Amino acid sequence: MTTTNTPKTVLIVDDDPDFRLQQELTLRAAGYAVTAAASAAEARAALVAARPDAVILDLMMEESDAGFTLCYQIKKQHPALPVIMVTSVQRETDIEFDATTPEERRWVKADRFLAKPVRPEQITTALAKLLKE
Repeated sequence: MTTTNTPKTVLIVDDDPDFRLQQELTLRAAGYAVTAAASAAEARAALVAARPDAVILDLMMEESDAGFTLCYQIKKQHPALPVIMVTSVQRETDIEFDATTPEERRWVKADRFLAKPVRPEQITTALAKLLKE
């Protein structure tokens, strides 16, 4: 839960409208302002317009690497902006996904990784830690 009078803004980027809606409802209930984007292009515009305090980003959207690419671009332009990457890669492929080695961390710039389906408390806890609330 945010602790200031002005709520922190979270940008949700996911091509799944149900996931976006679920996260938007969860975050608004937790006291966050929310903006959403359905693609990397929409997200780039929202980064300029909304100036979010954090980003929740899907790994696979219009292209299988869209989340990686967008995360890299976000961190290049806004290195301090917290990014939580959510993915269903493990569920869909049975391949465990996480950036744990130093080499993986150099090219995967997300601050946290969460596997879909994501429980509401996972998102709010991760945001609170990253935003130091």
